[in-house]
Amino acid sequence: MTGLEGVPVKVEAQALDAFTARLDGTVLLPGDAGFEEAVRIWNAMISKKPALVVQPVSTGDVREAIGFARAHGILLSIKGGGHNIAGTSLADGGLTLDMSRMNRVEVDAERRVARVGAGCRLGEVDRATQEHGLATVLGFVSETGVAGLTLGGGFGYLTRRFGSTVDNLEEVEIVTADGDVRRAAVDEHEDLFWALRGGGGNFGVVTRFTFRLHQVGPEITGGVIAWDADNADEVVKLYRQVAEAAPRELTLAVTMRLAPPAPFIPERWHGRPVVAMLVCHSGDPDHAANDLAPIKALGTPIADFIVRKGYAEQQSMTDRTQPKGMHNYWKSEFLPRLSNELLETYRHEAAGILSPMSQAILFQLGGALADQDAGATSFGNRDAEHIFFAAGCWPPDTLDAEMNRAWARSAWEAIRPYSTGGNYVNVQTADEDEDRMKEAYRDNLDRLANVKAAYDPDNLFRVNRNIPPAASGLSLSTAPP
Repeated sequence: MTGLEGVPVKVEAQALDAFTARLDGTVLLPGDAGFEEAVRIWNAMISKKPALVVQPVSTGDVREAIGFARAHGILLSIKGGGHNIAGTSLADGGLTLDMSRMNRVEVDAERRVARVGAGCRLGEVDRATQEHGLATVLGFVSETGVAGLTLGGGFGYLTRRFGSTVDNLEEVEIVTADGDVRRAAVDEHEDLFWALRGGGGNFGVVTRFTFRLHQVGPEITGGVIAWDADNADEVVKLYRQVAEAAPRELTLAVTMRLAPPAPFIPERWHGRPVVAMLVCHSGDPDHAANDLAPIKALGTPIADFIVRKGYAEQQSMTDRTQPKGMHNYWKSEFLPRLSNELLETYRHEAAGILSPMSQAILFQLGGALADQDAGATSFGNRDAEHIFFAAGCWPPDTLDAEMNRAWARSAWEAIRPYSTGGNYVNVQTADEDEDRMKEAYRDNLDRLANVKAAYDPDNLFRVNRNIPPAASGLSLSTAPP
């Protein structure tokens, strides 16, 4: 097996058998039924094969796996939903903790909280909470894993009303590198709780999240409206105009791409350049009609599917644009208010898209995201009004892979001068350097390194967007008990 420093380590069969016997969950080796599915992740650019996959069913199983990896010095990776760009849920030759069987959702409608297992995906949580007309702030692709989204900060259609995903996190249960099970919240292990709200998988394995819920839906006004890309100038300026006046109940995104072969797009438009707005208005339907009137009045759309619909349906609306098994190379920048120069640059770069699956996206933020200070959670960037994604996506067998990757990098480099200075750690690529980590966390990075030193001084949890422990940080012996 691969050791922590990348060199092989030998694990005796007897030790592996004893470890397996202590588990209630499943251990998979290459060639076992279920192994290939367990190591299949969303971004097919990442091809790694762990030597061992453990599928825990309890916190006790997670403790055992962490103890086994620590005792033998084995490279350890954690797979929640497996839906990220960098592919950090796998490590060649290592031990992968596949959390997919810990996917229970418990909704306490009276207290308005949901307790969510670390193997859950967004759609599972949305469906469970919407049974009670409730929701928490999650992303906008239902197959995304809750754990990865949350630990990197998280935002979505409800962020402008209720803040980021981590702003709605009440507490977590986590197993740290020493094998202890801890509750982290604002009143217990406060430093760890602060770090977990944006610092990724650097501090342990979260086994359960508790989220605050809000009254949402079950119906909202949402959907997508698309125009010929020749109208891009008008559309992006209207996006800015409506976004700047929008109530917190309204969130917009604009995307430029080649029209997908979707059933709601007329066939004659498939593969042709289009510009579209994604809309979610979670407020009063009458107010929604008024707030969205300028969008509905613009030109002659190719397709208009902004309607009253279930919130859970809205949350899965873009799933088809994010299929498993494609190659994905994304870049992001948080943005302030949109200048004319920025919008012109955005349109120009979007015109260079080659793949029918790639997109140039502007997603509206602001609102409640800015209600707290930048240091309130380790996920900062609260000065962002929008986020830009150069979302490169193409089939594995394409001959233009390098050209698609080059487009994403070029578009990002063109937008970067307009950035707030921050980027979103959840879409960092595997080739991002240390400077990109500094830009993602900005003034919070030194504090994160100190918390890392307190709870994982040997950097057991390193298969991630890694934050090395500070050389002079706290030790576990001086961390809160």
